[in-house]
Amino acid sequence: MKAIYYGHSSVLLKLEGATVLFDPFISPNPKAAHIDISSLKPNYIVLSHAHEDHVADMVAIQKNSGATVMAIVETAMWVNRQDIPESEIIPFNFGGTVQADFGTIKMVYALHTNAAPDGQYAGVPAGYVLKSGGKTLYYAGDTALTIEMKLLENAGIDWAFLPIGGHFTMDVDDAITACRFINCRHVVGIHYDTFPPITIDRDTAKKKFADAGLDLHLLEIGEELTLL
Repeated sequence: MKAIYYGHSSVLLKLEGATVLFDPFISPNPKAAHIDISSLKPNYIVLSHAHEDHVADMVAIQKNSGATVMAIVETAMWVNRQDIPESEIIPFNFGGTVQADFGTIKMVYALHTNAAPDGQYAGVPAGYVLKSGGKTLYYAGDTALTIEMKLLENAGIDWAFLPIGGHFTMDVDDAITACRFINCRHVVGIHYDTFPPITIDRDTAKKKFADAGLDLHLLEIGEELTLL
């Protein structure tokens, strides 16, 4: 089981039986200029919400790969308006669990805002808990620290993908608290360093996580990590 980081919040998971791409925002990101999105052919594209910096490459990658798109109902309706047929979209909602080729994916709470790039209503943001190959992964999406994370304390999360850039989401300190809430010590940072408001001091972030007994991975764009 592996994760590849494509910058901002874009993560590709290589799971048992399928690949899953979260929040594809790659081509507009100058730091990801070396990534060829035409080479990305995931089986599934999962959207935490519909802000431009999470869906910019969704249509291009979906058309090139035929991926099934998963999202909260109203964001899924926006996906359908992008000339992606209903047969290639799975809309669901909080508490819902979908059976997929890789295992299961459950939609969980996230505290943020949501609108489509065209300004239309796109529901509310979400996070996801995936189970595959004996591992449990949590992709938090864009979220503030929220007490609802404590509901995941006994979910057996092995790895968490948490925003750490602050300003629009949790910062490093709140992400450390989130780790306590969800009872997970292995973390991949997302939603940081893309543009100035979310720039972090990487050394300080790693030290704070280490001092808290947590394992923080800050991947380079295009870097692959084995999820042991």
